Amino acid sequence: MTSGQLELLLHGALNTVYLTLGGGALGLALALAAGLARCSEHRLPRWIGACYVEIFRGLPTLVLAFWFVFVVPALGWQLNPMWAGMLALGLNIGAYAAEVVRGAIRAVPAAQIEAAIALNFTRTQRIARVLLPQAYRAMLPPLGNNLIELLKMSAVVSIVSIPDLTFNAQLIRMSSGETTLVFTGLLFGYALIALVLITLIRALERRAVRSLGRTPEPGPLQRLLRRAEVAR
Repeated sequence: MTSGQLELLLHGALNTVYLTLGGGALGLALALAAGLARCSEHRLPRWIGACYVEIFRGLPTLVLAFWFVFVVPALGWQLNPMWAGMLALGLNIGAYAAEVVRGAIRAVPAAQIEAAIALNFTRTQRIARVLLPQAYRAMLPPLGNNLIELLKMSAVVSIVSIPDLTFNAQLIRMSSGETTLVFTGLLFGYALIALVLITLIRALERRAVRSLGRTPEPGPLQRLLRRAEVAR
C-alpha cells in the first residue's frame, strides 16, 4: 500500500470520527430534548417527543442520507455532504437514545421530585439539579452503546459519496485490486476507533461510579435538603 493510499485511509478515518462525534452530539441534544418532553406533565410536549421518536426510529439512516444529499438541494438548499451525513446519523440515533433518557429519568425515585417541589424548585431547577444528575449514571452505559452503534452506522453514508473510511477504502480497492488487504484493514480501522470510544466511555463510567461512592447520601437532593436544614 502506497503512502498516498495510506493518507487517503487516514483522511477517511478522520471523516468517520467527525461523522460519529458530530452525529453523536446532535443525537444527544435531540435525545435529551425528546426524553424530557416525553416525561413532561403536559400533553403537547409528550406528543411532539413521541412523534419524533416513532418517526425517526423507523426511518433507515441510508434513506435519510439520500434525502439530505439529493432531495434538499432540489428544494433550494445546498448542504455540505458531511453535514448531511451528520444530520442523518444524529436524527436516527437520537430517536433511540431518547428512550434511554426517558427510562433513566423515570428511574429516579418519585420522592426526590416531591422533595424538590416541596423546596419550591422550579421545573428547570428540578431537571438540572435533581433529575439529570441522578439519571446521568443510569443512562451513560446505554448511551455509550448508542455511540458505538452510530460509529458502525456511519459506514452507510459512503453510498452517497461522503468520503468516510469505507468510501475511501472502496476507492483504494478499485484502483489497486487489493480486496483482502483493503477490507481487512477496514475492519481493523473501525475496531481501533471503537476501542478508543469504548475506553473514553469506560473512563466516564468509572468517574460516575467513584463520584457515587464518595457521596454518602443517595443523591444530590439530600445535600440540598441538608443545606436547607442548616440554614434554618
